[in-house]
Amino acid sequence: MYDTNNVFAKILRGEIPARKIYENEYALAFHNIAPKAETHVLVIPKGEFINLADFTEHATAEQTRGFWDAVHATATAMGIGHEFRISANSGGYQSVMHFHIHILNDDKFKTDGL
Repeated sequence: MYDTNNVFAKILRGEIPARKIYENEYALAFHNIAPKAETHVLVIPKGEFINLADFTEHATAEQTRGFWDAVHATATAMGIGHEFRISANSGGYQSVMHFHIHILNDDKFKTDGL
């Protein structure tokens, strides 16, 4: 069950400040408060989705498109174009139970591979 008091829900409601980068009707992108790379941005959908599986199963086509458009627009706004890594955690790997992706860009990612 979705927790309406999670930190990302509070950010979406304006109860907690965030350093916003991009926003559209479907998503919000902001700087991570504890970055793990030179560029470390979070993109969250404006909906009550717990994880990627929940988002995939329940988001409308319009919400899905708007979210991924926001990911692209955020990378463009950050000046990293097509040179970035995205990641999404789920379940026990997830620190906030609201679907979100991390956009990461750092020279070390170009050499460590996956």
